[in-house]
Amino acid sequence: MKKIFTLVLAGLMMLMLGGCGSDSAAATSSAKTSAATTSGKAAPAASSSSAGTNAKSLVVYFSATGNTKALAQTAAEALGADTFEIVPEKTYTKEDLNYNDETTRATVEMKDESARPAIKNKLEGLEKYETVVLAYPIWWGQAPRIIDTFMESYDLNGKTIVPICTSEASDIGSSADFLQQFAPNATWKDGKRFEKGVSAAELKSFFAGLGLVR
Repeated sequence: MKKIFTLVLAGLMMLMLGGCGSDSAAATSSAKTSAATTSGKAAPAASSSSAGTNAKSLVVYFSATGNTKALAQTAAEALGADTFEIVPEKTYTKEDLNYNDETTRATVEMKDESARPAIKNKLEGLEKYETVVLAYPIWWGQAPRIIDTFMESYDLNGKTIVPICTSEASDIGSSADFLQQFAPNATWKDGKRFEKGVSAAELKSFFAGLGLVR
């Protein structure tokens, strides 16, 4: 009888030890899962653009030569905004932009206020943005007609709009005034022309003066 009791006791002890080992393994597995979730790999859940100071802002830009694209990207960095590039269905070539030739594509378009160059891509989710920064080059004193196409394609009324531009020498002039007809019920801020290579700090100071960043 004593021998049987000893065997039963030994069996119970083995069962208890097995249970503890299982709990320990489960705890280790849980810890590993938690560590993986909270590691740096989880960061992509938040987009890089929304990591800035004003994720409800969008920089919309058209750039034929790359100068305005650089301005737009720096503006987005300064503002903490998303970006959307207006891509024409037909790319503008160097020949298209020859200002000395009256027959070139850009010259013909700018002489015709009704010209509306087609846009290849589509902007989704515009409704979530409160502020739209419009970045464009100055062509013959105005924004390119493809900006008119964009303005007519989307409802920007009720939003805050900030025009910024690039050019060789011309100021922003009346280009922003002309664009206001497409969104008369938006809040338009005074625009500005920026030199090539403007810094994010300079742009942040500009946006701060408009009350868009702190």
